[in-house]
Amino acid sequence: MWMGIIEFDLLLGDVHSLKGKRSVIRPILAEVRRKFDVSAAETGNPELHRRAELGVGLVAADGAHIAEVLDAVERLVAARPEVELLSARRRVFSSEDW
Repeated sequence: MWMGIIEFDLLLGDVHSLKGKRSVIRPILAEVRRKFDVSAAETGNPELHRRAELGVGLVAADGAHIAEVLDAVERLVAARPEVELLSARRRVFSSEDW
């Protein structure tokens, strides 16, 4: 069994409230979940309206599949014009790593 996670640090564009932040983040999370069948959530910076931290995770039988999916998720998030991707941190582990 393999597990992979990726965390994104995002700078949001012209957002002036937490409500505006939600209107940018929710569609991104929904698209990532729908396209890749992964778990995705806002995981940090809840009080900052121009910054967001998103986390995406998945479990699979093959480490190569994990890498492919995480690469595709990163490309999708980086391509969104309403956010600037500041950093992406990923980890991939196998059940033998425990």
